[in-house]
Amino acid sequence: MYDIIKISNGLRVVLEEIDYVNSVSVGLWVKNGSRNENKDNSGISHFIEHMFFKGTEKRNAKEIAQSIEDVGGQINAFTAKEATCYYVKILDTHLDLALDVISDMIFNSKFDEEEIEKEKGVVIEEINMNEDSPEDVLIELHSKAIWGDDPIALPILGNENTVDSFTKEILLDYISSRYIPENCVLSIAGKFNKNDILKLVEDYFGDWKFKGKNLINYSAPKILTNHLFKEKQIEQLHISLGLTGIELGSDDLYPLLFLNNILGGGASSILFQKIREELGRCYSIYSYLSALNNTGVVSIYTGLNPKYSTEVVALIKEELEKFTKIDISNDRIIKGKEQLKGSYILGLESTSSRMFNNGKSVLFLDRINEPEVILKKIDTINKDRIYSVMDRTFKKGILNSAYVGEDVDLNLMKNIIENTIYPFNNKPSTLI
Repeated sequence: MYDIIKISNGLRVVLEEIDYVNSVSVGLWVKNGSRNENKDNSGISHFIEHMFFKGTEKRNAKEIAQSIEDVGGQINAFTAKEATCYYVKILDTHLDLALDVISDMIFNSKFDEEEIEKEKGVVIEEINMNEDSPEDVLIELHSKAIWGDDPIALPILGNENTVDSFTKEILLDYISSRYIPENCVLSIAGKFNKNDILKLVEDYFGDWKFKGKNLINYSAPKILTNHLFKEKQIEQLHISLGLTGIELGSDDLYPLLFLNNILGGGASSILFQKIREELGRCYSIYSYLSALNNTGVVSIYTGLNPKYSTEVVALIKEELEKFTKIDISNDRIIKGKEQLKGSYILGLESTSSRMFNNGKSVLFLDRINEPEVILKKIDTINKDRIYSVMDRTFKKGILNSAYVGEDVDLNLMKNIIENTIYPFNNKPSTLI
């Protein structure tokens, strides 16, 4: 059972009561992430997330973690491009404690200047660790290729110069403009007493005040046609190819997920079977969706020996071209819809996954994606919708790319992507 309630100060609370479990997950979602930043304060949202764990007026950093872990619970947070979330999973008998700790962190954190300086070193080490991961470097590089100078392409962690520039005043000013009730959602899923929950929420969050409104409106960035390479002395070459996707909240995401599963969504997909299993050209290859506010992309990733790079990029382009001409059978549509349903339902098997699903949905769409509704939307997938989405996405071809490793001829890669290397058959391929 779901409820969306707005308390006196404008904070939205989304509740999902699950009475057959003995746990509850609580998450405070803030509509603020790296997309809300600029080149001068890049990484500030992530840094603030760190600082909320560094001590309050009544708990030091150890006590924040210990208070939850001592009763068998888990506490954590994450910062993404468009949101930050602080969350606790705990036994239902300790719901009061979860709300107490999260509210204490948000409202009473000290932002001690000595702790700020220490945390700068921690975050800079996190940036360095990220730099040592070619997959992470590739994601950031491809974001630049896709969106250029739009804030959506900024790295979540920021960079050493911006992190080093943060002061207590800068951090608190940013919080006061972003961490406001109307810009946040409190998501609670699991076992709780419905009669008591709203009083608890009012007790811990009802006095949340703000000086003014700074509600978030996102741009609609254009998908660009850039090709970028970053040299790293590593054994493999990591490649990411970008295509037009679908924005967050669109019902066309379901046909796109259906198509993506066929192309590169798993071990039975076209790309995996052709390039890994049949030709043995790589260990890892897959495609995935990124759906954001006012924009969306499909990415194809592979990691391989650099000597196969031009062959594999050409093969991916060839398989993509064939894919846009496939004749999808009714039997394949039925199986594909069952696959989507199974993945979706299995992904909601815990209170934390439901809390995440509900919180993100209400934060960005102001509605709950109820499972019954989602399953009905999947059931409406048909050939007309599939081919309509195919035309808007995969049929436009590869628009941009990024490469991390050695021995890349960027001009050759660009030529392969932008020009026909293989003679494609214009007739539909075999029925699948």
